[in-house]
Order: sequence, then C-alpha cells, then structure tokens
Amino acid sequence: MTDNTQQPPASAPDLPTQYAPADVEGQLYERWVERGYFDADAASDKPPYTVVIPPPNVTGSLHLGHAFEHTLIDALTRRKRMQGYETLWQPGMDHAGIATQNVVERELAKEGKSRHDLGREAFTERVWQWKAESGGQISGQMRRLGDGVAWSRERFTMDEGLSKAVGTIFKKLYDDELIYRAERIINWCPRCLTAISDIEVEYQDDDGELVSIRYGDGDAAIVVATTRAETMLGDTAVAVHPDDERYRHLVGTEIELPLTGRRIPVVADEHVDPEFGTGAVKVTPAHDPNDFEIGRRHDLPNLAVMDEHAIITAHGPFQGLDRLEARGAIVAALRAEGRIVAEKRPYTHSVGHCSRCKTTIEPRLSMQWWVKVGPLAQAAGDAVRDGRVTIHPQDMAKRYFDWVDNLHDWCISRQLWWGHRIPVWYGPEGEVVCVGPDEEPPTGEGWHQETDVLDTWFSSGLWPFSTLGWPERTPSLEKFYPNSVLVTGYDILFFWVARMMMFGLYAMDGTPPFHTIALHGMVRDQNGKKMSKSFGNVVNPLDWMDKYGSDALRFTLARGANPGIDVPIGEDWVQASRNFANKLWNATRFALMNGATVEGPLPSPERMTATDRWILSRLNTTVAEVDAYYEDYQFSKLSEGLYHFAWDEVFDWYVELSKTTFFEGGEQAKVSARVLGEVLDVMLRLLHPVVPFVTETLWTSLTGGESLVIADWPADSGFRDEAAEREIELVQRVVTEVRRFRSDQGLQPGQKVPARLDLTGTALAPHEAAIRQLLRLQPEGEGFHATASLPVAGATVALDLSGTIDVAAERKRLAKDLAAAEKEKQQATAKLGNEAFLAKAPDQVVEKIRTRLAKADEDIARIENQLAGLPQG
Repeated sequence: MTDNTQQPPASAPDLPTQYAPADVEGQLYERWVERGYFDADAASDKPPYTVVIPPPNVTGSLHLGHAFEHTLIDALTRRKRMQGYETLWQPGMDHAGIATQNVVERELAKEGKSRHDLGREAFTERVWQWKAESGGQISGQMRRLGDGVAWSRERFTMDEGLSKAVGTIFKKLYDDELIYRAERIINWCPRCLTAISDIEVEYQDDDGELVSIRYGDGDAAIVVATTRAETMLGDTAVAVHPDDERYRHLVGTEIELPLTGRRIPVVADEHVDPEFGTGAVKVTPAHDPNDFEIGRRHDLPNLAVMDEHAIITAHGPFQGLDRLEARGAIVAALRAEGRIVAEKRPYTHSVGHCSRCKTTIEPRLSMQWWVKVGPLAQAAGDAVRDGRVTIHPQDMAKRYFDWVDNLHDWCISRQLWWGHRIPVWYGPEGEVVCVGPDEEPPTGEGWHQETDVLDTWFSSGLWPFSTLGWPERTPSLEKFYPNSVLVTGYDILFFWVARMMMFGLYAMDGTPPFHTIALHGMVRDQNGKKMSKSFGNVVNPLDWMDKYGSDALRFTLARGANPGIDVPIGEDWVQASRNFANKLWNATRFALMNGATVEGPLPSPERMTATDRWILSRLNTTVAEVDAYYEDYQFSKLSEGLYHFAWDEVFDWYVELSKTTFFEGGEQAKVSARVLGEVLDVMLRLLHPVVPFVTETLWTSLTGGESLVIADWPADSGFRDEAAEREIELVQRVVTEVRRFRSDQGLQPGQKVPARLDLTGTALAPHEAAIRQLLRLQPEGEGFHATASLPVAGATVALDLSGTIDVAAERKRLAKDLAAAEKEKQQATAKLGNEAFLAKAPDQVVEKIRTRLAKADEDIARIENQLAGLPQG
C-alpha cells in the first residue's frame, strides 16, 4: 500500500479520489466508436491485421466463454492498432438455424400455435421479426466489455450479401460434383425434427439394458445382444464373421425373426468381431450406420420401423408406441416367448444426444444432401502440414489432423424452415436443377424448390471471406483476406475451424482463411468444474462487470489464458483484479500529485539516481517480454508480468524508494518525476489492450493525449543498466530481510525503531534515507543499545528493540532456522563429496547443488550473527 506520510506540497490531479468504473466505461466506449477508432479502411496503406469474431448465435447472450474469447481478440487487435496496423476485427452474428427456430416455436406455443399454423413464409417472417426485436442483445453486451470491433461492418449470416455467398459456393460445389444427394443413415433428432451432423452429437454414458435374444431354434438358433430391442422389428439379416466355425453351417440359410413372422438370412461379413459377445450381430440397415454398410454389401432391404418422431410404424401390436415404450414392450413379449437368454441392467453405455435439446439421437435412413469432403479435407490438412497455417499450441495440431484426415462426407441438409434454403429445384419429370444466386429458377407446372435448409455451419464456414464481400473481389477482400489469426476454443476445432479451412482454400484459389489458429481452453468455475445450469455454477459476466468493472473481468480472464488450457475463474479473482485497477488509479494519482510528467526528453542517465536507472532498465525488459508473449499468444504470462511489474516494481519499490527524492525537491526530484512519468506512460500503454478503460482515463490525464486506442505501442529502447539492477537488488534484500525480522518479532508495520546502519563499502550508502523510510528506522539517538544485529547484503542493520522484542521467542526461531540451514549444508556437502554422483549428474544439477551449499553457508553466518546480537538472559 502506498505510504503518503512523506509528500511534498502538491496540487491534486484532475482525477477523482476513487475509481468508479460505471462512471467511466460506457461514455469512454461510445467516444471511441463515435471517433471511428475501430473502423477499418480498405484503402489504407498500413499493413492489415484481420480477425473475425466467432459469430455468436443471434439467440445468445454474453456468457463467460464469450467474454474470455473477446478479451483475447480485443487485446490482440488493440495492440496491433497501436503498432500501426490497419486492424479489422470483424463483428457479426450467426442465424443459428435450430436454436433460433426453437426459440420462435416456443413463443408461438404460448399463443397455442405451431409453425405449421402459420406456414413457411409467415413463420420465417415471424423469425425475422423476433430477430429485429429480441435477437442480438449480445451486441450491447460486447460494448460493455469494450470490444473494439468495426461496427460499421457488422454482418449476419442471412443478410443479403452473405446469402449470395452461400448460394454461390453451393452452386460451385454442386457443379464440381462435390455436393450430391443420397440416401444414407443420418443422426436424427426426434425433438428438433431434423438431421444433425456427427459433430453436433454429444455422447454421454447412460444407464440402459443389454438383452440377449435367441433368433431361430435348435441347430439354427443364433443369440444376438442389443441395447435397442425396438429396432429388431427392422432387422433384415443376422451377420457373422466368415471364418467363425460356429456359424459356418448357417451362412446362406434363413432363420425366423421373433415376433414378426418374417424369415431373415444369415450373412457372412468381415465387419463382425467374432471375439465380441456371441460373435453374431443383428442387422438393421435403416436404423444403424454400420448395419447400413453391411446391408449395402449384401443387398439387404432397408426396413424403416420408426417415423420422424421416433414412433413405431411397423404393423403389429407395437405400432404407435414411442421407441422407449416399445423397447420395454418388445422385451416383455420376447421374455414371454422364452426368447430372452440373458438380461443385464443397468448397462452403462455411450449414447448420442442432440447438442441443442439433449434428446437421444436416432440413427435414421434418410435422403439428404451431402458434401464430398475428401479433396476439401485433404487440402485443409495439407495447408497445416506445409506451414501455410500454424496451429497454436502445436500439440493441438494432432487433434486437427485426427479429424480432417478421417472426415466422413458431411450431411448439410436440415429439415427446418429458418436458414438458407437449398437452391435446388425439382421438375415434374425428375429433373434436378441447381440455381446460382444470379440465375432464374425454372418455372412452370410441377417445378418446386427443395424444402430443406443448409446446416448453419455451412454459412459460418464462409465467414472469413463472405463478410468481406465475396464472391465479388471487393477492396476489403483484397485488403483483409486472409485473416491474420483465428482465436477460438478448441471445442469448435471441428465444428467451425475445419469448415472454414475447407471452404476458404476452395473458394479463394488455395489461399487459407488465416495464417494462425490460436486455440484457447474453456472457462470453468474456480474448482475447475464445467459451468452448467444443472450444476448451478453458471455466472452472468454482466453481474461481475456491474460489481467490479469490465477491466477487472477482462484482466482476470487474460491472467488465466494459457494456450489450449481450460481457465478456472472465481469471483475472488475478479475482486483481486478490481483491486489492481484501484491500485493503478491511486498510484497514478499519487504520481501526478508529485509532479510525474511526460514533458520534454528523458534526462541523461548521468543525471538520474540508481533507482531511476533501475526502473527504466526493468521497464525495457518488461516491454521486450510482453512483446514476446504476445507473439506466442501467452496472455497469462504477459498479464502476470505486467501485474507484478506495476504493483511490485513500480508502486511498491520505485515509488517508495523515490519518496525521499520527491520530498526533498530540487533538480533531482524533477529528474525522477520525469522518469516516473515515462514509466507510467509506457506501462499504461502496455496494459491498455487488456484493461482499456482505466488505462485510457489515467493515460489521458497523465499525457494530455487524445486516446490510448490510437497511441503508439511502446518499443524497447534497448536501455539496460545491470549495475543499477544489482544495486537496487541489494536494497530490496536489506529491506525484505529486515521487514521479515520485524514481522517475526510482532512489530507493527508503522512502528518506529531506533537503528544504526553500517553501509560502509557497499552500494547501499546512497539509499540510506530511503531504507530508513521503508523500514521505519529512526536515527540511533542517545542511549542507543543494539539488541539485534542483522548482517545482510554486505551491510549490517543494528536495531534497538529494548522492550519491544521477545528475546526467548527470537532465540527459538533463529535456532530453528539455523538447524534447517545446517541440515541443508550437510545434504549438499554429502552430495558434492560423492564421486559416483558427480560422475553421473548433469553439470547443471551439480551447479545447482553448489549454489545451495553457498546459500546455506550464507544463511548460517547470518543467523549466527543474529543470535550473537541478541541480548543475553
């Protein structure tokens, strides 16, 4: 805490006594926007720096994951803007097909209506109305956070320009035979009533039952096991391995399928694992992807037994039952016939669920539209392999390759009304025509457009170039494509990143959509647990911003951001960041009251104190470190480094050590005031990208400059003064050691103690006044009697603690410390005396032990001197 006991007379700075974020943040942000600081000029001759926002769903609101990601992107773009780049942080939102349709359908349900009551055209008009009135509240929340996006360029995945881009690339892919229509097994959500892609399926362990069922009788009996007994109604074969001797006599024959009266063949297929279970599997081609492939190989019929709501449609006693009701009824019926050989419940197994509504997915045979991803995925993998795109951190590249190298064709059609309608028309004679956005669709009796819409990820996969005006070669596209970096969570590496890579390379003549993919982790609670409504640990970031300020939230998130690693966050940490903002405020205010200034050039080093030279040396080291961490996307390290530089080195050491200089006034005080101004100027610039509001307010008060947003990024001047750093390190050692001694004796921080300082022959002599002030040490005076003597850093500090120290307790403490130091010396000496150890140990290990021995010797000498200096008795 800043000590103000010694201050020269000064006028108060033009800053309130306390920092109130609510009074600053909103009006500052609007000023930045009004002045056009975040706009991007395609005609600029500055080098471009482009980042797209991962488009949040129009249904969404700002959650901690958004706040985390936006903080990192904003820090990158603010720094690059200060470095002289023409920065574009591209904002926008995703139409979020399934999620948005669900929201509006729920609103209709409150009115007792469904979308079918309105019809397709009226329903989509209703969705657009909802989007205009209620959607996109996240834009206002982004302003609260301080996002420096180019609002004039905001886009929406279903606006006119982006819709044209979607139609253009669909037509191109179709003409290149990379889009086709086919009947395949897809993931079907009976709640959302649409197909969803593999990556939109969330798998979790559910408790079910495993039943073993006997098909056929006698020598023709085969036992199969299943967790989905209801699908047996659609079985069209039983499969065994061709080399399995147990069933060789049955291959090519037919057995009876229980409960149905149908007979089905026994086929041999190498897909079957003879070592698993009974070595025989039921084959339901219309309701299982593996069975579908077996069915294709053996020309089996595809018998669908469920409708889109997962209701049984097969004729018989189970018709009309929900799949789960049918499961129990079928098992009961099989049990009654004596067909159940074994039952295991609960049986825990992995089950797919819809990522939107959590309904259990039903594999379903369906006619859908697909993207042939083979050549696209190959290009996406090659772009990383040949170095055109770098994935950061590098260990995430393996996950990327595991995905793109094993991609299945992508089902892109969705049975929804909200979204980009597939631009294909069907004719009365079976004609199929794909129509581009600038073409007229066929007309006449019998022609109709495909009713399905495209997967949301299809349009968001075009985001890096569709937002810049593609397919036209606009000035913005020429200037800002490709993106400099993509900052996103590793959780959508497959959902979004791979899609953008495939489409960007395809549409932009082999140019990837970004140079670098910087992946971050997920935000978790302070115990490392996933945030979930069911866990009750979800936090609204607006609550914390209201309570502690946006800077506090941003700084907390940045301090936790290690590349690719999940980020725990708790309210205590946000409160600590608020305290840091307050520290910046109070310390800068104190500095201004003591004449800190940026006017005029820096004085020459010869006119500076060692303390001045030390802080400037440390400042330039910090600039270099921060730059290196930014280039490596090490947000945690750069934030942590700035925190400790500001709090520890500038405020707790430099300001405190300089107080005597400021108090004495004169020419030296002016020199230090100019140095302090320089340090604050550079430090606030370095901090600005992460904590923009408080730094803007302080920096404009300090410098009179227009705005930090457009200020220059500081450069490492190259100034280093190792001698000054060593000198101040000695001061710090003395102060730290004596403070520890005072604390051990139970002395209050402000309690003054008579002391004699023997600094002869050391570099500490010029700092005696500062050391005395920091340690509350009075001059010796008459009757001084040294009751404790602390040798440290070549100096001796003798203290008169008469009446203030518990001598017995101090002897006990020092004896304990001495025993520990002697034990450390003994262990180090033993290792260094072991020839076998020295022969095998690496040089750095041996050197480390020698350092430990030297430190132990130093500690022993110090403690023995302290013991000798204690009063007898």
